[in-house]
Amino acid sequence: MFARGMANNRVQCQLCFLSCVIPEGQRGLCRVRENRDGRLYSLVYGLLAATMLAPIEKDGMQHALPGTNVLAIATAGCNFRCRQCHNWHITQRGPEDVRARAFTPQEVVDFALRARARTITGTINEPTVFFEFLYDVAVLAREQGLRMQVHTNGAIAEAPLRALLRRMDQAVVDLKGFCPAVYREYFGGCLDSVLRTLTIIREEGAWLEITNLIIPTVNDCMDQIRAMSEWIREHLGPDVPLHFTRFHPEYRLTHLPATPIATLEEAHAVAREAGISFVTIGNVPGHRYNSTFCPGTGERLIHRVHFTVVYNKVVDGRSPFSGQPVPGIWD
Repeated sequence: MFARGMANNRVQCQLCFLSCVIPEGQRGLCRVRENRDGRLYSLVYGLLAATMLAPIEKDGMQHALPGTNVLAIATAGCNFRCRQCHNWHITQRGPEDVRARAFTPQEVVDFALRARARTITGTINEPTVFFEFLYDVAVLAREQGLRMQVHTNGAIAEAPLRALLRRMDQAVVDLKGFCPAVYREYFGGCLDSVLRTLTIIREEGAWLEITNLIIPTVNDCMDQIRAMSEWIREHLGPDVPLHFTRFHPEYRLTHLPATPIATLEEAHAVAREAGISFVTIGNVPGHRYNSTFCPGTGERLIHRVHFTVVYNKVVDGRSPFSGQPVPGIWD
């Protein structure tokens, strides 16, 4: 447990960027970590509010075992307050307000093995808030031949992040924009902490992919998308896949329209011009840029229709058209 005792039986949680100082009997802003007699307790260890078998592409990962299934797990709670959250019914509630089923780490692993999933992923809500359970699952899963993935908002603190990454094979980070003020106002987050997380993931050697949900009038400024793409290229490298996804009206942003497809296509062009090799468009089933293309020749490497892989022509981590490496996890 990443926490520090303080005077008057207070506890400082050191798991994420919030660093909540929690009085006795109270909870952190995530709603799921409580101070009891000067000790911090997780209220969601093993209490899964969601379990789902799904294509790995549904969890934002496209260059790691494409066409295989993941077992997704989630609990109540989150350390962000995203206005567009489509999982708000579990992320923005405490554990007493969400139906959940108790699992042990081994039961999660057994579930994945029975379902023939290749990967277990912490997703749907922010996995940081069930760090201890995800970590324990990861230890057992990797011992039994499964891969581990985390799909995160990127606001985890450095020490727990590095500890978790040593048990993870890959990570998807939701980079929600490139404006600090927008991050604070619309998501309740901190851009700098997310950028730090991205660089640490690269340092630790886990495979990394990035998603960016484009919300009209919120984070659809092409100058910011260009700056974000250039930052990714400069600090993470041009081969980190970047996935632009379409917003649909949800939760507290129902007054906004769905993202115009033309906006997504413009963002795709901007990112490619900025030097990002692998850029896709999501939440638009059947769009040409659901697929991955060879950056050298423009030929289609992985044909996707929404979350379904029609074919994958990557051979031994290379494009058969140009011979260029296609970074990822392919077997």
